[in-house]
Amino acid sequence: MKVLNTALANTLLLLSLLPVSLAVKAGDFKTCQQSGFCRRGRALAARARESADTWRSPYSIDPSTLTLSPEQASFTAGVRSLLYPDIKFGLDVRVHDDGVVRVRMDEVDGLKKRYDEAARWALVSEPSVSREIKWTIGKTDARAAYGKGIELVVEFSPLRVVLRRNGKDQVVVNGRGLMHMEHFREKVEAKAVEGSEEGSDEQTVMQVNNNRVWFEGDEEDALWEETFGSWTDSKPKGPESLSLDIDFPNHGHVYGIPQHATSLSLPTTTGENSFFNDPYRLYNADVFEYVASATTSLYGSIPLMHAHSADSTVGIFHVVGSETWIDVAHPTEKSTDTQWISESGILDLFILPGPTPADVFAQYARLTGTAPLPPHWSLAYHQCRWNYVSTDDVRGVQKRFDEEDMPVDVFWLDIEYAEDHKYFMWDQKGFPDPVDMVNDVAAVGRKMVVIVDPHLKRADNYPVYKKAQELDVLVKQKNGNEYEGWCWSGSSAWVDFFNPKSWDYWAALFKFVKGPEWSWTESTEDVYIWNDMNEPSVFNGPEITMPKDNIHHGGWEHRDIHNINGMILPNVTSRGLVERGEVPKRPFVLTRSFFAGSQRYGAMWTGDNLGTWDHMAVGVKMVLANSIAGMAFSGSDVGGFFGNPEPEMLVRWYHVGAFAPFFRAHAHLDTKRREPYLLEDPYKSIVRDILRLRYSMLPIWYTAFRETSVTGLPILRPHYVAFPSDPTGFAIDDQYYIGSSGLLVKPVTRPGVTEETVYLPENQVYYDYFSHRVHRGAAKGKTVTVPAALHQVPLLIRGGSILPTRERPRRASSLMKNDPFTLRVALDNKLSARGELYLDDGVTYSHREGQIVWREFTAQKASKGKGVRVGSRDLAKANITTAVEGAALSIYDEKNAFAKGLDGVRVEKIVVVGLSGKPSSVVVEGGASLQWEFTAGISGEGKKEGAASVLTIKDPGVGVANDWSIVINI
Repeated sequence: MKVLNTALANTLLLLSLLPVSLAVKAGDFKTCQQSGFCRRGRALAARARESADTWRSPYSIDPSTLTLSPEQASFTAGVRSLLYPDIKFGLDVRVHDDGVVRVRMDEVDGLKKRYDEAARWALVSEPSVSREIKWTIGKTDARAAYGKGIELVVEFSPLRVVLRRNGKDQVVVNGRGLMHMEHFREKVEAKAVEGSEEGSDEQTVMQVNNNRVWFEGDEEDALWEETFGSWTDSKPKGPESLSLDIDFPNHGHVYGIPQHATSLSLPTTTGENSFFNDPYRLYNADVFEYVASATTSLYGSIPLMHAHSADSTVGIFHVVGSETWIDVAHPTEKSTDTQWISESGILDLFILPGPTPADVFAQYARLTGTAPLPPHWSLAYHQCRWNYVSTDDVRGVQKRFDEEDMPVDVFWLDIEYAEDHKYFMWDQKGFPDPVDMVNDVAAVGRKMVVIVDPHLKRADNYPVYKKAQELDVLVKQKNGNEYEGWCWSGSSAWVDFFNPKSWDYWAALFKFVKGPEWSWTESTEDVYIWNDMNEPSVFNGPEITMPKDNIHHGGWEHRDIHNINGMILPNVTSRGLVERGEVPKRPFVLTRSFFAGSQRYGAMWTGDNLGTWDHMAVGVKMVLANSIAGMAFSGSDVGGFFGNPEPEMLVRWYHVGAFAPFFRAHAHLDTKRREPYLLEDPYKSIVRDILRLRYSMLPIWYTAFRETSVTGLPILRPHYVAFPSDPTGFAIDDQYYIGSSGLLVKPVTRPGVTEETVYLPENQVYYDYFSHRVHRGAAKGKTVTVPAALHQVPLLIRGGSILPTRERPRRASSLMKNDPFTLRVALDNKLSARGELYLDDGVTYSHREGQIVWREFTAQKASKGKGVRVGSRDLAKANITTAVEGAALSIYDEKNAFAKGLDGVRVEKIVVVGLSGKPSSVVVEGGASLQWEFTAGISGEGKKEGAASVLTIKDPGVGVANDWSIVINI
């Protein structure tokens, strides 16, 4: 290893000077009890429980203020509170074209303005209000009936919103009377005056205080100032928190609200049998070495929750960007109560009516967008470390991968590439020839990813910082001066990406040709970006982040926008990557911090995990939770960021990574080098096989990405998504399906395992991917045992699936673009199967202009006898409007230039598993007989378990982009 460069030496010095508290301990981050507004919200819930028989929400609609829109599709109304009769609130209720309900409430003519722009960042556009909805206004409520049995009821006094389906309550808002929007007020001591006359101002104050006692409590609690450790939050606007109870009376499981290290089906946080004592917290924070089972807030926040039962799925999306705490309780096995407590912002609640998981995903995707098709190479294997210390180090790592015949597509550089951690400036001692280094990597079809954090070193010799200062786009302190904090660059400033003036400035940084004087000239189109530390992470700030009373563009406090902050940096970075070249190419940006809608801008990972079995296991659950909240392109650091995993653990972690959308190995500065080629055999050979397996399955992953880019369905699908009527699977989060491919995987996350149990949810045949052994499910579900020695991963193919793979080992995915395909046809109980293959150039946006190949493969019983017909047809022609994200392919031509370029790409092998008997002949319809081999075994339509029959058709002479049919006569 090379001698440490100057930047790396400075990092080691910085680490030694930082407070010990940067290693996460209980006192580093707040509990609910240490957060004033969370205390107030939980105390409100406690008072409601104590007086449940008489408790009543003070909020009600004044029917005389209710106004229907001209189309009668939405309404507004005034809301009053018994607590403070002079404070006015405005309610807006509307139903969208797809049946989603939006409920907004804000203070009207208040002393100050509440933050109301969270939806601006999260939504792709303003949703269209349905013109088909007709409200019925009664004396006590307003009602709208629509769709298949849906009824929305808004009750006037107290204010209550209920979504019903077929007479059953699905979502109830303010049913327990916990809604409370703290209004803006003057900082005065409100005291009742002895002997005050009835009707006097003093009497009014006393009445307000009496009301407050039963609802808000008899004492003010951290309304105007709050301390945590050595930090004081001045709260200049006073109290403005929002409490809201949202209940699901007929749904026993809830999922979502990532990011937390816990089970997919969220455990309880309140009540006698609570699993956790603290609510789930949404407050983006740099919580490295996080606990593997906790409600602690982590790097990202998405205020989306699914509620599920065997009858239906619904969702709620509460668009708020401030710190939020969420309590979850299960009064019965079949119901769920939640309370959402946010520090600031308006009530802006979307109710997603479902009724299926697929419907909820589509409804959320229409609001916040989908993950676009990424560059194809980004689905391959990424090799990262803090840090590769020089250009020669990078070249050496690449050489070793090639010598060991291990595929890899991307090499990553952490913070030490930059001179004194001034991003966009190479450290000349370690990286004297960065462009040559990148070109050496790109010469064999690979890419590089380089880290760019949002903190800028406050130095006069740093043009990036000086330009931001000149443009006045840096975050301010509460006194209006430039905010200074401490991060990797030492004394640092932060770009305020809420300021529109920052967007062109930042995007221009990536223009290496004809860019401004501050742009990154020593770069190429083969360099992509990793945005880290964007919570933001501030080493000497409260909870290792920015003070809440800092000021952003528009005068908004940091408390209002904290959870949104992390999404804008990857947004603008993505734009810069697209605009830097003459031909726009798809960007790749990895982000650590995120919010609702971040899926539109790139990939995410689960942060600074530990090299432990617990972290490996919870990483699977976290990726599933992020996936159902829209963040489809996600993964966790293979091997764990911290620690030195033993070979067994590292091998198992590679299996975990190989079956996640984002597949990257990463390691901390203090860990031993653990590139996979450094392992001893047999571990090295096993990892090589795992990498090759991932590469062979890239067509499956890319096809799954196409589907999620259109539908919003997650790439990794937990059982409740794949089989929503099977209660046994609702809490399963250690096995999952990959897209619609039919692949069911259960990564091993425990030591010493030689076999594993897999739950099969249906009366269907499943085949072992490697051995073709048959496993049969049952109508009410069944658990089977499968081999899981160290070199094995439990991977089953659902009967009825056809999987396209590329089996020729290559050192990078770009070298596979003309390789032939293998089709695995796994016949179901009825001897039929189906699969898809989607292809485009994987780099540009030409797919939006119809330059694609999208094929459907089918297998079905032949019209006569027991034979099977396997065929291929063009799917894009039949599904023009849903072929790819963002485009209706009205100009699609099945003989498009991209498809023509695949004329020479053939199907080199077809493997049919589960035939009922030995074929008598195998022929291309209208053509000659084919060569084949057959191994007898159990058919898909039988009842026994054991080795399946396998037919291998060699070089059938058909093109992957052509229509064809092969008849297997038996």
